[in-house]
Amino acid sequence: MKQKPGPSLTIFLFLLMGFNTYSQDITVSFKIANKKKEPVAYASFRLVNRNDSNQVFTRSADSLGKVKFELKKGGQYDLTITAANYQPIDKGILVRGDQSQFQFVAEPLEKIMEGVVVRSRKPLMKQEEDKLIIDPENLVAASSNGYEVIEKTPGLFVDQDGNIYISSLTPASVQINGRDLKMSAADMATMLKNLPPNAIQKIEVVKTPSARYDASGGGGIVNVVLKKGVKIGMTGSVNTGWQQGKYGNGNIGVSLNNNTGKRNYNFNLSYNRRNNYERIYTDRIFATDSLLRQDANTVYPGNAFYSSFSITWQLNKKWELTYDAEGNYNNFNNRSNNLNLLLKNSTNSIFSNSLNTVNNHGHSLSYGTGFETKYKIDSIGSEWTNDTYIRHSEDEGNQVFLTNYSSPQPFSFGGDGINKSSRNFFTGRSDLKLKWKKKVTLETGLQSTILGFKNHADYYREQSGTRTKDNARTNRFEYNQNINSLYLQGTKTFNKDLVLKLGARLENTNMDGRQLVPGDTSFAIHRTDLFPYIYLSKPLMKIMSYELRAYLVYRRSIRRPGYDQLNPYARYVDQYLTETGNPALRPQFTNNYEVNVSVDERPILAFGLNDTKDIFTNVVYQADSSRSQAYRTYDNLGTNKELYFRAIGALPPGGKYFIVLGTQYNHNHYEGIYEGKPLSFSRGTWSFFTYQTLRLDNRSVLSLNGFVRFRGQQQFYELSSFGALNLSLNRKFIKDKLIITLIGNDILRTNKNDFLIRQGSVNATGFRISDSRRFGMNIRYAFGVKKKEEKKFLDVEQE
Repeated sequence: MKQKPGPSLTIFLFLLMGFNTYSQDITVSFKIANKKKEPVAYASFRLVNRNDSNQVFTRSADSLGKVKFELKKGGQYDLTITAANYQPIDKGILVRGDQSQFQFVAEPLEKIMEGVVVRSRKPLMKQEEDKLIIDPENLVAASSNGYEVIEKTPGLFVDQDGNIYISSLTPASVQINGRDLKMSAADMATMLKNLPPNAIQKIEVVKTPSARYDASGGGGIVNVVLKKGVKIGMTGSVNTGWQQGKYGNGNIGVSLNNNTGKRNYNFNLSYNRRNNYERIYTDRIFATDSLLRQDANTVYPGNAFYSSFSITWQLNKKWELTYDAEGNYNNFNNRSNNLNLLLKNSTNSIFSNSLNTVNNHGHSLSYGTGFETKYKIDSIGSEWTNDTYIRHSEDEGNQVFLTNYSSPQPFSFGGDGINKSSRNFFTGRSDLKLKWKKKVTLETGLQSTILGFKNHADYYREQSGTRTKDNARTNRFEYNQNINSLYLQGTKTFNKDLVLKLGARLENTNMDGRQLVPGDTSFAIHRTDLFPYIYLSKPLMKIMSYELRAYLVYRRSIRRPGYDQLNPYARYVDQYLTETGNPALRPQFTNNYEVNVSVDERPILAFGLNDTKDIFTNVVYQADSSRSQAYRTYDNLGTNKELYFRAIGALPPGGKYFIVLGTQYNHNHYEGIYEGKPLSFSRGTWSFFTYQTLRLDNRSVLSLNGFVRFRGQQQFYELSSFGALNLSLNRKFIKDKLIITLIGNDILRTNKNDFLIRQGSVNATGFRISDSRRFGMNIRYAFGVKKKEEKKFLDVEQE
């Protein structure tokens, strides 16, 4: 039977379609480009009504140099446009019914007088259709690597395992320069920790990706866009920093940019020395009258080297070619000590006492290279882009473990193993965007990705001087994945303000895995799925000259298990716990519905529902009937419905004090099967986050950012409340070339939590803490050698 729409949806649609005001305001579009007809991105527009000087409109253009205002028909306005590296524009305009579009040509900055300074304010975050653009300039000053920039971005949450979350409690996909590298969360976290913070140009947050993006972004997409040469001449920076917690971290790096006009070069080189610790205290019930108490302390020292290079050629007015390459090298030497006590609850007596030590040391190497071409079809935004990228990575880890029992009788056993893996990845895509003057856009494209993964693990056990092969942990696994996709979507603006975007993406999935040792087993998944996308946007009203706009979005997505989740290799944690993948995992599918509202292109409210089928998640199962052995793995459990609400408020940028304050609520309800028994689990979580800056003077800025999460959740782990508060103070010296930043991360040491899991036969509680409270300093010196005729400067300040 066909369902009637719910009251909330009915009310929203009524507001969306019926909230038209019958005034004389009309939509006026502005566009600014340079002499080469290239858009001037993020230019600042300021309009003042000549008849009422108190009526002032300010707004920033989008990445295509476009901006819209609601203005009085017949009104006269004074317009001022400012943009980096361009002369300011001052014009008087008359709003007539037969002209609702204005175009301006920006003159280069070198034609103005020596010594003139233009100041503009860049917003921290800005909504552009279906994505949120984050300008990380102030975040970079207080961060030692790209991972910390993500952690401090307001509205993004990063858990202790490296997963990044937006609105949902499903992890987001992370891309670099628009490329989904199909990496595990741990591998991507390692790559971001190697990335110099000042290499990041912007962060794009896509909560509900359109058909243009991979359908695998069920939790949304976080795209980290790296810098290219953007200023004429040679510019660069040298940066170093150190932070001290229980252990110390240090970093040093250099970044170079050279823009000759037709060629842009960019080079980054960095070194990071990291050390961290984690302590996990756990009580796990074995049987009715027995308890396993564990106190595990792990230290994670390591070194990382990162290098990247890119060059962009402006072949002519139409064609642009970019080549880029990057490489990462990491080594590590992790050490863990785990005290294990088996207790009899009724008498509180100890009948087993052991100490387990584990040493994991090894290295990883990865490198990738790619080509991208862009053909500008016209001056209104039509273009054809092509991108190819290949990447190779290899890892080698050595593990040595030893368990010493002091009771009930002294004895020991141990073992060692070596684990090697290699990964090859290729992606190629072609995208075509056609724009017409009647506010119609057509987008289409195709993509193919190929992933090959091999893992080889050899383990041995040793007891009483005898060393034997450990057949339970020795493993050979090969996995191949090929995904081919085609998409088509169109956008049309009706009645000047109602935007409708419809799209669909067709993806063909081929996954083949084979375990050769200890047994010859294989699995294969071959399927083709359609993923529709609907986007609707319309202004609702104006509040104090600010436009209130509503968005309604629907999309279907898929989450495929990664190679680390499929690999059946059993990683030794201690004598009571093993981690392993599950080659029988199936993909999960999610239908996402979201309503959100923005003011002046800045998001303020969002309501959403994620309806997921065949969800897979991290689980803990008992390995035998004695309940003494457990293993942590992944499994398909059933269904999940997640409701979420999000609200963000901010002071407009430009003043001495700036604040962003937000809150988010997530409620998850699971229904399914856990260890062969019915599962029903519900939990709601509140989160609050903030980002604040106080400009002390023209050269000093005090920044604060942080979050708190009440009744947290990570899969089926119920977490206590936790959070973090970070402070930084930066000061500019030597004509603003030298920036020194004092940093305090998790200054209250609240980023720690108790946890509880009671599912199936597993009943455990515990406590988790890491070396998150750190104090340190970052030093950055910027330099530049510009052409003589361009030795003027533009001071761009962000609030």
